[in-house]
Amino acid sequence: MRAVIDSAKYVRSTPPTDPVINQMWSEGMERSHAADLAQVLLDSIGPRLVNSDRYNAGQDWLIKTYASWGVKARREQWGTWNSWKRGTTHLDLIAPRVRSLEAIMLAWSPGTGGRTIEGDVVLLPDLKTPEEFAAWLPSARGKFILASPSRLSCRSSAQWREFAQPGGAARMDSTNSALAAAWRTRTLQGGNPYSWQQAAGVAGMITTTWSGYPGMDKVFGSVRQQVPYLDVTCEDYNLLYRLAEKNQGPRVRLNSESEFLGETPVFNVVAEIKGSEKPNEYIMLSAHYDSWDGASGATDNGTGTVTMLEALRILKTTYPHPKRTILVGHWGGEEQGLNGSRAFVEDHPDIVSGMRAGWNQDNGTGRVTSFGPGPFPKASETVAGYLAEMPSQITGWIKIGGAGLPGTGGTDHSSFQCAKSAVHGLGALGWDYFNTTWHTNRDTYDKLVMDDLKNNATLVAMLTYLADRNPDSSPVELLANGPDGKPVAYTCPKAVRKSTDSPR
Repeated sequence: MRAVIDSAKYVRSTPPTDPVINQMWSEGMERSHAADLAQVLLDSIGPRLVNSDRYNAGQDWLIKTYASWGVKARREQWGTWNSWKRGTTHLDLIAPRVRSLEAIMLAWSPGTGGRTIEGDVVLLPDLKTPEEFAAWLPSARGKFILASPSRLSCRSSAQWREFAQPGGAARMDSTNSALAAAWRTRTLQGGNPYSWQQAAGVAGMITTTWSGYPGMDKVFGSVRQQVPYLDVTCEDYNLLYRLAEKNQGPRVRLNSESEFLGETPVFNVVAEIKGSEKPNEYIMLSAHYDSWDGASGATDNGTGTVTMLEALRILKTTYPHPKRTILVGHWGGEEQGLNGSRAFVEDHPDIVSGMRAGWNQDNGTGRVTSFGPGPFPKASETVAGYLAEMPSQITGWIKIGGAGLPGTGGTDHSSFQCAKSAVHGLGALGWDYFNTTWHTNRDTYDKLVMDDLKNNATLVAMLTYLADRNPDSSPVELLANGPDGKPVAYTCPKAVRKSTDSPR
């Protein structure tokens, strides 16, 4: 394992001299299209749940946008997936008082079939055996079941640490942990969490997954849901919980719309500028295009999508005839296990073996601050050399790490590294990503930091240009042994190509 490279080796003290680099700076930072591209993607198209109607509409837009720049883009099928269309969700507390609740269906939830339904709200019971659970089931008919633990407070931990009386924050943390631990036993007796609700005639399931801040929930879904599944924000969920726990007669009214369109083909979008001299050598610009759909999928991964889209526009404008073939992979099914990129790697061994460089970005709106070479020992010094030719306004933020094991998951560069293909992860400044936007109901356009997004697109365009200019066409050197001295295993998990095979 190599140490982090000293930034003094690559941060310029003088302006760049390469005219293409300077043109890219002007195009990316002064004439950027990033804000306009992001606004269409996030506001007009919206969230891109894999194989949903919005996912497909966004792919149409990507192909049309590339065509307007004179770039060819194509769909590539990687499997089939349950195609689902989200409609509206309206959930109201109607007893013991009236309140409209902040709620949204989880992805792939059935709706109410055009009807408005009402039902009492009850807690998932605290039972000790499967037999007790079976005896309880008939009483669940027509009811909404609260299926998550409660919290005593939906204030952030930071507020408790700053303002609580001595010991108050610790007591709050301890109590919430105990509530969560006690609740876990309630989920065991029913077995598979999606197996019993439909047979029991349950009206719906109500859950919450708090992000750590008021009003912010993480919103997921499963293709295995059989009855309406709803996420309710922490504040409203705990209102329902307290009313049910105290036997104060909570009752809700639900009208939700969704449409299932069956197991249908699902695609990646791949854009391409053909190489003029070395068309069988490749540079990959990589980002997953799909999202969860509790909000707009802005920072996960609308920002990565726009980074690569805008980077290719910059390249097409300033460097239209690259020596190597430049690809942009807009992957689907990343949220279900990197399925789109894994399928691409399985389906294109020629591209994988011909990869000379690549960049993947998938961790929020912030400017790129780190480069991880993965299992490619020479990559750190090579990229340091590229950065030395760029403006310090971009490179001054970046730390370069040493070689290490290939990625095993998390995001799409892992799909390539396990196949010995040199696509690298670009790490970004957090902007409180995991609490505020990652998979939350607040991952919206307003969370973008446009200066950082322009920075990233310009950086990727410059990296791609410099990698293409690099005359080295030898196979990329691989790390042979890990830090424990044992040989590195280059083994790729298989893509899940059907929603019926997904464990989620």
